[in-house]
Amino acid sequence: MSNRLKYEKSPYLLQHADNPVDWYPWCQEAFEKAEREDKPVFLSIGYSTCHWCHVMERESFENEEILNKYFVSVKVDREERPDIDSVYMSVCQTMTGSGGWPMSIFMTPLQKPFFAGTYFPPVTIRGMTGLKDLLLAIADRWQQDKDALVQSAEKILAHLIDVSEVELCEGIDTSLPERAAELLSGSYDEANGGFGDAPKFPMPYNLIFLTLYAKLYPQGISQNMRLRRGQTSSGNIYKEEKIFKMVRATLDKMRRGGLFDQIGYGFSRYSTDAYFLVPHFEKMLYDNALLVAAYAVAYKESGDGEFLDTAERTALYMLREMSGPAGEFYSAQDADSEGEEGKFYVWGYDEIINVIGRERGEKFCKYFGVTKKGNFEGKNILNLLSGEDICDNFSEEKRLLYDYRKSRARLHLDDKVLTSWNSLAICGLCILYQVSGKKEYLQAAKRTQEYIEGNLTDGNILYVSCRGGRGQVKGFLDEYACYTAALISLYDSGFQEMYLERAKEICNEAARQFADDRNGGYFLYGLENGRLITRPKEVYDNSLPSGNSVMAYCLVRLAEITGKEEYEEAAKRQLAFMSGAAEHYPAGCCMFLIAELLYMHPPKKVCDGEKCINIGIV
Repeated sequence: MSNRLKYEKSPYLLQHADNPVDWYPWCQEAFEKAEREDKPVFLSIGYSTCHWCHVMERESFENEEILNKYFVSVKVDREERPDIDSVYMSVCQTMTGSGGWPMSIFMTPLQKPFFAGTYFPPVTIRGMTGLKDLLLAIADRWQQDKDALVQSAEKILAHLIDVSEVELCEGIDTSLPERAAELLSGSYDEANGGFGDAPKFPMPYNLIFLTLYAKLYPQGISQNMRLRRGQTSSGNIYKEEKIFKMVRATLDKMRRGGLFDQIGYGFSRYSTDAYFLVPHFEKMLYDNALLVAAYAVAYKESGDGEFLDTAERTALYMLREMSGPAGEFYSAQDADSEGEEGKFYVWGYDEIINVIGRERGEKFCKYFGVTKKGNFEGKNILNLLSGEDICDNFSEEKRLLYDYRKSRARLHLDDKVLTSWNSLAICGLCILYQVSGKKEYLQAAKRTQEYIEGNLTDGNILYVSCRGGRGQVKGFLDEYACYTAALISLYDSGFQEMYLERAKEICNEAARQFADDRNGGYFLYGLENGRLITRPKEVYDNSLPSGNSVMAYCLVRLAEITGKEEYEEAAKRQLAFMSGAAEHYPAGCCMFLIAELLYMHPPKKVCDGEKCINIGIV
């Protein structure tokens, strides 16, 4: 029996359309039903390529008895509704100290949360509360002591509002880039590359920031900074050599590891270990778009051809497997096939020998670290972590394995087109064009921009996504910020005025809808969007840079390009706002720090014929 999700376009919601759970999409009807029937609301948030979302669906959402009897159940695609995801992720992190997907929120009919978590097993096991027991406990508490749950929800909401306030900064804090470089240096993994311990996320804009910082500050922390800290001239100075060494090693390890698909190219979402060997196998458009930019920028600053090669292979993956017929890019490829995570990507030793032959197969296996025992659940993740030179001596063998792999059960492709992520793809392709001079990348970027204009805009109004038709959900801050950045990247790649004029239009519309003229910064949702229980301003970067950070970049670049006072003043206000937001942990706002560095050191344009090179960073 189908539920109400069958009328939706989101691949994630459609995955749940045949659940016996009486799912509602996010809509007023659901909350009116909850109020009318005096039931709490169960909100489940995820996305279509989320492994643990699949697991929870199989385990728990095939049994409707408890949910349908005691709750009104609402399902949300976090990629279509980043506003809802942001509000309730804050709830989850506040209440549990962590977050992730699937996200499970229990709340009143007025959308006020009183309990939160992520994945729950179907039954209680090894001290982990099962969903069935949790549902029964909450249903009983709602019937026996609803007032206590409502009071708890009010306290949680009041706390969220209180902690969301950003302390205003009187001006731009120019010490933040140095502090961030120091913090990142302190968390650097000398042995394996990357920052922190497992899991390790690529965080491309952190690497871009460090690359730019190393270029602009070859002497590291300034004398004035050291004096303010009470340090002598022998204090800990993070010189350019050390900073870029971290970037270089991290980019190299990611390229060599299983995080990078050695056969079909492109990067997975993150590494589950500290070595970049075992990835979480799903591939996201935004990761690959931003990594194209990170490797291209590293190549520009170092001249290391391996960085350019990696950027181009990643772009090839995007264009070959993630693009649609009109230049659009799809959102993600699943990690699971036939119910197993990573099955599509791993190899048996004998399997490889059978495909490419004994003699060449043995050499191939040695080169890519393939053994009969395996390095992942009895199978092999291809990698070059042993230190072999990166070369293309096995191009024919990789082609044979790539073709063979296509005969396996196909991975689910989330084919919705997101404005913000496609904008990041434009930025990455433009930067790659700027450093390589290959016009095919610029042409691909232009086609994507044309698709956005034709399917995801209505004048100056942007939409979040589309699938099989024009967009429906009006855009949030990220759409406007990222699309403005994409248009600036296109302008940087040829100085065509139409891209600059369009960038100004979209940036001005972002100010109209989202700007907080009183306290600074930009709200996540604006005048064209519906209202939620809080109105957040996202300032810290996560897997994606925050909308406020990208707006800082856009305003700085527009001020530099146009020379207009209105953008100069707006840039100063946004940099000051973000200075206050980043004060406690500047390493969490590296996209903003890129903007600040570019404000302090405006980029120089170098033109050679039709090829124009700018710092061109998003």
